[in-house]
Amino acid sequence: MKIWAGCVLLALLAVPVMAAEPRKPGEYPPTADSIPQPGVPKGKLIGPLEFRSKVIANTVRRYWIYVPAKYDPKSPPNLLVFQDGQRAINPQGPLNIPVVLDNLIAKGDIPQTLGIFITPGNTGTEHYPDGLGPAGCTGYACTGNPNHRAPEYDALSDAYTRMLIDEIMPEVAKTYKFTDDPKKRAIGGTSSGAICAWTVAWHRPDAFGNVISMIGSYTSIGYVPATADHPMIPGGDTYPGLIRKSPIRPIRIFLQDGTADLNNEHGNWHLANEQMVSSLLWANSNADEKKIPGARYDVRFEWGDGAHSDVHGGWLLPGILRWMFG
Repeated sequence: MKIWAGCVLLALLAVPVMAAEPRKPGEYPPTADSIPQPGVPKGKLIGPLEFRSKVIANTVRRYWIYVPAKYDPKSPPNLLVFQDGQRAINPQGPLNIPVVLDNLIAKGDIPQTLGIFITPGNTGTEHYPDGLGPAGCTGYACTGNPNHRAPEYDALSDAYTRMLIDEIMPEVAKTYKFTDDPKKRAIGGTSSGAICAWTVAWHRPDAFGNVISMIGSYTSIGYVPATADHPMIPGGDTYPGLIRKSPIRPIRIFLQDGTADLNNEHGNWHLANEQMVSSLLWANSNADEKKIPGARYDVRFEWGDGAHSDVHGGWLLPGILRWMFG
């Protein structure tokens, strides 16, 4: 059982203890690892590429492939998959993951890593709609959510898992090789993208052994009450109970959330994340007490003081990747 104390994380991120000015709640300025640095070899960001799934029919989505600067197919790199790819790669956004990968790989903090950044699907259009986001947006400013995000990300079924592992990843592997070792693969996301990442690893820990969960929506967004025509469909708030009542999967997970996160008809986000941590740690303690052989969850978490935002998660991301891949 591993819990990450905030002081350890600060040391890994090399963040000064004293700031020039007092930090306001929710403010997490990017570290040098999230900003382009001179002399650092830059990987290639290929895309956007359109993809039409057979598993999740009648949807179109985009994805991007990050290829590290020293990619060598004879030495397949680690793999990082991130949901809401349109935001994950945004150079003006708080995640800016391609730049983080450039910097960490160049310093030798993590091995060569290939990235796949995927948008949710969109229905009702032949092609992925341009200008998806604020009115008049262009390019990287168009980071809005496609209309099929909730049915894909907040569902507990294995549909998205099968689409990713059986369709998109083999498509990428036709051109770029990556490791087949789940311990060297990570899947992540923010908000509903985070619960989506957890669901993929929950269904297929043989494919993904690491999960990055930021402001995770372990709430009832996906819940649909029973009717005369169909049974009840559970939501993400079911996961803490499932974790306690199911065999432990060999998963390493980092959870981030803010104490000012959402509280609405779907649930309380921060309490939901605390329930996830409590359930994961209880599962480990119960297995230890009963001397149950096998895997244990490797859990680390960090609570900030922000709201429902990617800012704190982006600030933590370099340290998270060092922990998972370093």
